[in-house]
Amino acid sequence: IATAIVLFVFGLLMQTAALRPLIGRDPLTTILATFGISLVLQTAALWYWGPTFRKVDEAFTGHLQVFHLQFPIHRLAVGLLSLAVIGSLWVFMQRGRFGLWIRATTQDRQMALAMGIPVPWVYTVVFGIGTAMAAISGVMYAPILGVDPAMGVGIILRAFIIVVVGGMGNLWGSVLAAMFIGVLEAIAVIWVSPSLAVIFSFAMLIITLLFRPTGLFAPTPR
Repeated sequence: IATAIVLFVFGLLMQTAALRPLIGRDPLTTILATFGISLVLQTAALWYWGPTFRKVDEAFTGHLQVFHLQFPIHRLAVGLLSLAVIGSLWVFMQRGRFGLWIRATTQDRQMALAMGIPVPWVYTVVFGIGTAMAAISGVMYAPILGVDPAMGVGIILRAFIIVVVGGMGNLWGSVLAAMFIGVLEAIAVIWVSPSLAVIFSFAMLIITLLFRPTGLFAPTPR
């Protein structure tokens, strides 16, 4: 919780200082700016903590026995917490007043401004929510594979694949795509090779862009 709060405030400050002046420009400018900030943060972490992996103890130890299968309790807790975070985000987006502002800004920024919605602050808070969720993800991920300065690179690549396969702006489509990509890579690890599993994810990305660029789980436009 503390990590999410700290990163939420950090996201607010970073968006205000570095990204708000870029609103309205070419989206590529924002992508390059955030990529540059990520490189600065990774390099700073590498300089301060070094390149070595660090182990983080699991919050929940032990296994749950179901018939002849054993499930790590920590991973079950991660799954339940992920569902809780995603469900809370969905309720916030659908039922909350600020969620309505976010959806209106996404659909038509100029009309949202005309209706009195504080669009610059909407962008700022959305970025803060994104950094807070990234913090929660990092805390849940750290005990599984450890921590290092470049731990986010692989996650960002898979997140990009999941968003494209699930459909841009489709929350539950991204959830389904995440489970689909996870199962696909797990099968590839068993039947092919762990080092080649990610290739199947990129192959699915290419197939999606070729035959259904709106996403596999995006609703069909009428």
